[in-house]
Amino acid sequence: MHRSFFIVAGLALATALGQAKDFYIHTWTKHHANKHFWAEGGAAGDFNRDGHPDLVVGPYWYAGPDYGKRHEIYPAIESFEMKGPDGNPVKLPGFPGALSGRNGYSQNFLCFVHDLNGDEWDDVLVLGFPGAESPWYENPKGKPGHWKKRTALAITDNESPHFTDITGDGKPEIVCNSEGYFIYAEPNWQQPDQPWTVHRVTPKGTWQRFTHGMGVGDVNGDGRRDIMEKNGWWEQPASLEGDPKWTFHPFLFSPGGGAQMYAYDVDGDNDNDVITSLAAHGYGLCWYENQPKDGGITFIAHTFMNANPEENRYGVKFSQLHAIDLVDMNRDGLLDIVTGKRFWAHGPGGDAEPGAPAVLYWFELRRSKKNGINWVPHFVDDDSGIGTQVMATDMNADGWPDIVVGNKKGAFVHIQSTDKVSRKEWRQAQPKPHKVD
Repeated sequence: MHRSFFIVAGLALATALGQAKDFYIHTWTKHHANKHFWAEGGAAGDFNRDGHPDLVVGPYWYAGPDYGKRHEIYPAIESFEMKGPDGNPVKLPGFPGALSGRNGYSQNFLCFVHDLNGDEWDDVLVLGFPGAESPWYENPKGKPGHWKKRTALAITDNESPHFTDITGDGKPEIVCNSEGYFIYAEPNWQQPDQPWTVHRVTPKGTWQRFTHGMGVGDVNGDGRRDIMEKNGWWEQPASLEGDPKWTFHPFLFSPGGGAQMYAYDVDGDNDNDVITSLAAHGYGLCWYENQPKDGGITFIAHTFMNANPEENRYGVKFSQLHAIDLVDMNRDGLLDIVTGKRFWAHGPGGDAEPGAPAVLYWFELRRSKKNGINWVPHFVDDDSGIGTQVMATDMNADGWPDIVVGNKKGAFVHIQSTDKVSRKEWRQAQPKPHKVD
């Protein structure tokens, strides 16, 4: 466990009754549950039903609240050899990553937690290496041994898939590319051991297994959730009966494809804008302002972090924003961006700035008549970063979101702590605007 004493954020939290504001300083405690590389993502669930959220990264779940005891979900059989301190070869568990000094790739790119068989125990869904199958593992309800493996989807493509309710039935589906199509796949909730049903919503395109960037959200405000991708968005039709093809609306959101994409009303004008990173292996963080045009929708780009420090109000820049989460981090009622630098997407010699610190940030959304939209960067850590997934969720039941990371540096939980302070102390702790030399 590592205690970070960086002052990273301040919150002016107003009550619903319009009472006096409370001001908070935020600090972070890092739990490094495992230093070995098993997966590029992680999630949380209460796997033993003891009331404490647990961490899952790769083949292990780690019991909360301290994440010190781990339990094997599926066989952790991968290993690699490297030279030890004495020059002799040693075998280490996991895939090559930070410990090895060379790059490798796991078979576990993202994971999600949900009760998939209706027995009231949390199961684990793994979205594996792009182009491979996505299995789910059935919680044995406290019994020893490996969890029963079942196949959710035979082929999952794209490096930014989602597990979310796209149909509006209150139950989640896998949304991704698969074999050249955009699809959603839904479980058989009455017979959970059966294969999931695949619905192709687009004609066959050029999307391949390593395509970057996609999202799910109501882009046009019709109450139905659409699919966003780097080249535009696919409008969900009024009825899904008979698996109709969705309508495509072209717009270049990110030339190379970024990370997870979100539809959210950033500017508070009652329509949903689009949030994404611009390049999974390069630079850029942007929100696209929804604007009416000719009876339809277009977007105005607002890039608020890019390759140069002066392109951010606070002088912050980092690359490889390969994953994004959108969560209200400071409980002010507005959703914030959680992201960071993916450590070694392509290894120590690839991508933009592969040797730069593996930082983790959250960007606070602020709205004001004077300054318009401002995304204030709050530093969390510089030795963890993100993977192809990052997740913000309350890990210690204190009402404040924490951050879960799995990547080539291992498995992490960052716990958020708050201290109530005066307005003056809060203002002093805020990130300072960037000054050009």
